[in-house]
This record gives sequence, structure tokens and C-alpha cells, in this order.
Amino acid sequence: MASSSGAGSAAAAANLNAVRETMDILLEISRILNTGLDMETLSICVRLCEQGINPEALSSVIKELRKATEALKLCNKHNLQLCRLVGWHHQLDGHGFGLLKI
Repeated sequence: MASSSGAGSAAAAANLNAVRETMDILLEISRILNTGLDMETLSICVRLCEQGINPEALSSVIKELRKATEALKLCNKHNLQLCRLVGWHHQLDGHGFGLLKI
């Protein structure tokens, strides 16, 4: 029995090492492609793709979230008038402040 448990433990350790190596390679590719994804975000993206999320759709969502984040930073830095000029407006939805593209 002990050898069976040891073999299972060794296989689990080998699998964990393979996962780490794969993630390290994916992170390096991500850096070469200048995606701006950190290890945690990349790991989440990989898990979502493994569960069937379309990678192109995920990429589009990430790009849109980045645009919205930049717009929000711009609005906070300047004022909401500027946001309205560039086609964004604010909305209070009961959960806080949000921006919507108009």
C-alpha cells in the first residue's frame, strides 16, 4: 500500500511541475507578445479557456475592460465633462459609479 501512495504522490508532483512549467512558458510568450497580463490574470484566462470560453471573445472582453479602465482614469483625472465629450457618460446603478459607452 505504501508504494502505491508514493507513486500517486510522485505522479501528482510531476503533474504540478508540468503545470508550472507550462504556465511559465505561457507567461514568457505573453511577455514577448506584450499582452500586459500578469501570472494571475494569465492563469485565470487559461482556466476560462479550458472550461470552453472562446479565446477571441475573452481577448475582446479584456481589451474593452482596459479601454473602460483608461476612460475611468481619464475621467477621474479631469472631469466628467471631458468624458461626455469623448462619448462616455456616467451611471449610478446602485452598486457605485459606472461608465457606459454611448
